[in-house]
Amino acid sequence: MNFFVIGTAGHVDHGKTALIKALTGIDCDRLKEEKERGMTIDIGFAYFDLPNGDCAEIIDVPGHERFIKNMLCGSGVLDLVLLVIAANEGVMPQTREHLDILNLLGIKKGIIVINKADLVDRDWLALVTEQARESVKDTFLADAAIVSLSSVTGEGIEELKKHISLICSQTLPKDKKSPSRVFIDRVFTKGGFGTTVTGTLVSGTLVPGQEVELLPQGIKAKIRSLESHGKVRESAVAGQRVGISLAGIKREELFRGTVICRPGCGIFSSLVDARMQVLPSAAKPLKNNTRVRFYVGTGEYLGRIVLLDNQELAGGKQGLVQLRLEKPLACAKADRFILRLYSPVVTVAGGQVINPAAVRHKRFDSQALAELVDAEKMAEDEFKASRHAAAEHTFHEKCLAWLEDLHKKNPFRLNVDKQELKSHLSSQGLDVSLFEKTIEALVKDGLLILEKDKVRLKGHSVRLGPEQARVKEKIEAGLLKSPFAPQSLRLVNDGK
Repeated sequence: MNFFVIGTAGHVDHGKTALIKALTGIDCDRLKEEKERGMTIDIGFAYFDLPNGDCAEIIDVPGHERFIKNMLCGSGVLDLVLLVIAANEGVMPQTREHLDILNLLGIKKGIIVINKADLVDRDWLALVTEQARESVKDTFLADAAIVSLSSVTGEGIEELKKHISLICSQTLPKDKKSPSRVFIDRVFTKGGFGTTVTGTLVSGTLVPGQEVELLPQGIKAKIRSLESHGKVRESAVAGQRVGISLAGIKREELFRGTVICRPGCGIFSSLVDARMQVLPSAAKPLKNNTRVRFYVGTGEYLGRIVLLDNQELAGGKQGLVQLRLEKPLACAKADRFILRLYSPVVTVAGGQVINPAAVRHKRFDSQALAELVDAEKMAEDEFKASRHAAAEHTFHEKCLAWLEDLHKKNPFRLNVDKQELKSHLSSQGLDVSLFEKTIEALVKDGLLILEKDKVRLKGHSVRLGPEQARVKEKIEAGLLKSPFAPQSLRLVNDGK
């Protein structure tokens, strides 16, 4: 099973939490204050199963400007986003700020949801839809589907589910083979389990009894138990929301932003080198040594930004920077981040980590800049290689899963034409340029049997039950007795 992480975004009171409840039956508002005020304050979580057996993990985020930092806590791991716009209000300030943040985080896929469609007439709905399309024209949502719906009446919910399922079927799952890494978003004490944390598994797998390291604290711990969707689990994989009970750890030792990883696989530092992009809408150029709030993973950190190759960075410009933070943090190469001004607290930029444990650089140092550019290219190459490996792994999984399902549903069909298999994989949005290489690899690994242009899983054969074997023997006996006068099925059945 694969897990895909879906997030909401949009202005306060545009119905994000109600939408998730309509999709999943789960109310994400868990805090007493949220219930009393009817407004989401912190991130919440839900899920629903996709038709192909995969799972959509949903993160609900607050829309109010005062809780943007909580919204950022839930947005760094998204595979796709639902940008929610209320039909009776249209695009609003936090709609735009959330969209800016999602762009800076490098999110590529999403759906525009026009909620509360039951509150307006068709002409007004068409006007809001046109406004929504115009507002995303220069973003990753420029060609996204727009679904009008009502979380109250349920109209349009099934259509939205179909769009979500389609996008997930065409999305590479998160990397299960890399070292495990979780950004903690909640810490609490649970009776009988001790200190428990929750987070989304960014990569790798976790199992009970596994030793882990907590960064930047540098503490070792052991996983006592795992829980997901209210059930105890024997393992958790990349993309999955998971509760982790940690043995021998005090609650006060941990905080939102702490990273759980395999011992020795993570690093922490107060110096981070990065490529930064300033928002085109930024009111003023970003100056060297500006105090900022740095958001990566689920954490918020204070520090100053050093512009390494520019005197200042105006709106829409990008450059190499070093973040000099007031406390150490743990992140990794290629992690996405957001920058907000210390005061006034507004989003101004974002970017991607090049070196998560840097040394101090002088500004405009040609050697240091050249090394950063080389490191950036290397990180991009590593990322492309890892995505290609992930694509191959997904192709292998989908190929084997489809054949297993086919054999189960058609036990008397020995094999399948390669072209039929290829067509199915193509319809799932997979890169069929990997097809021949995949077949060759699966045959080499002994998982697949290839005979001319037909394939089957190793171990699959046509097996007859007692009744089918009896009919087969009856037909064979009849053919041997009268080879030129085959029996009818009625005579075969009558002779039992």
